[in-house]
Formats: sequence, C-alpha cells, structure tokens
Amino acid sequence: MIVRLESRRHRKHHVPAAGSTWWAPAARGWWIAVLFALGSLLFAVGSIPAYGDAVGARGDTVTYFVGSLFFTSASFLCYRETVDAAPPARNPHHRRFFTYQPDRIDWWATAIQLVGTVYFNVSTGLAMADNLSAEAAHQHVWRPDAIGSVCFLVAGALAWYETCHGWLAWRPRSWAWWITLTNLIGSIAFGVSAVAGYIDPVTGQVNNLDRADTQTLIGAVCFLVGAVLLLPERTEETPAPAPEADRPRGPGHGSPPGSLRSAKLRCPPP
Repeated sequence: MIVRLESRRHRKHHVPAAGSTWWAPAARGWWIAVLFALGSLLFAVGSIPAYGDAVGARGDTVTYFVGSLFFTSASFLCYRETVDAAPPARNPHHRRFFTYQPDRIDWWATAIQLVGTVYFNVSTGLAMADNLSAEAAHQHVWRPDAIGSVCFLVAGALAWYETCHGWLAWRPRSWAWWITLTNLIGSIAFGVSAVAGYIDPVTGQVNNLDRADTQTLIGAVCFLVGAVLLLPERTEETPAPAPEADRPRGPGHGSPPGSLRSAKLRCPPP
C-alpha cells in the first residue's frame, strides 16, 4: 500500500515540482512513486499462478521478497518526507528519522505503513527458506504477513480519513482522493488475502491458496494504480494561500492553528 503524506503548509507555493511528471530522478516524490510501482508490479506478477508454475516456488518467493524491499524503500522515503515537513520546532537537531509526533495523523500513517513493510520483508524473506515446518511457516511466514496486512489497512484508513476530512467524501477531481481510495481498496484486498492464506500450524495447509493469490493480485494492482497516479499528483499546482488579511477569522472559519486538516495525504501500497 502507498501512503504518501505531505504538508501543504510547508510547501513553497508557485514553485514547479522538480523535473517533469514522468521523469524526475532528482525528486524524492518521483522515487516514492517509482519504488511503490515496482514493488506493486512484482507482487502482482508473483500472485499469478502461471508465473509461479514457470519460475517455481523458489523463484516466486524471491519475486515477492524483492517487491517487499521496494515497498520498504518507498515507505521509508514517505516517512522521511513527513518528518521533514514538520516545523523546525518539531524536529530539533535535524533528527529526521527518530521522531515521535503522536498528534499528527500523517506521522502515524507513514510510520505504521513503514512497520508493515518490514513485516512483509520478514514474511517473504523467511518464505524462501527450504523445508520449513508447519509451525515455522505459521509463526514466521503467515503471522508477519498478517501483521503487515493489518498495518497497511490501518495506515490506509488513517490516510483516507485525513484526505476526506471524515469517513465519507466524493472528490473525483482530486488526485489525492483517487490515490487514497485505490490504496484503501488494495489494503482491504491484502487483508482478505492474509485471511485466505492462513497456514495451519499442524498440517501446514493453506486455508485457500487460490483466493489468497487472487486478492493479492487485486491489492497489488490497486497499489500500482495509486503509485502511477502519484506522478501527475506530484506536479499538480498548489494554489497560493490567501493573504493573512484576507483569511476568514473567528469560530467556524477554517482550521485552528496547527490543525492536521491542512495536511495532504497521498496514497497509493501496499
């Protein structure tokens, strides 16, 4: 799943995004989109039965593992972007990674997403081991996968709530709305896949392998769409803020100082 969050309050207005929409290797936002897209593509390919038959179980698990590394790399950049967007007082001594900002929804979403990708690294990495016992497969392959899926679902829900300023919204003209929606659907699909992929600790049998593969494919495609949409969203012009004198004041007007309502969440991966 992809959760990309960026505070508009700390973005320079009327400054074009670095590079073009589709090619901007000097821009961190471009790398976030590309890395998420690559990870999603590998997860989608790995979930296709014909591909698994062609490369074998070992090749299939390697595909998933490499995809999870792309997810983690992109998630780390997302988290860095969120931390960097905080006011200087919130990030003293330039501690860009080890910061704790529990009052920010964007911080929670990107942090939880990053934790989820690490669990996927563990799950897919250990799945490459040969001759795992049923108990080991349950504990070290399925369980981290389930935890990672829960993390993605929580992060996707937080991103959706913040983007929509509530649980329901209809904003089809907004890139951020579509990105968040596709990622939320993808996260739900990954959750269903984790349930279907339950490994019995006694027999080692998978609950429903076909359903697990299908839902993984659906989720990965959703994350891929969200990642691609990040590219035009990155270069979208940001309206300039109204002059201080023209801003509405008083109760009921706008958001209070420091409100998270002005934070922008961009999602897509998974």
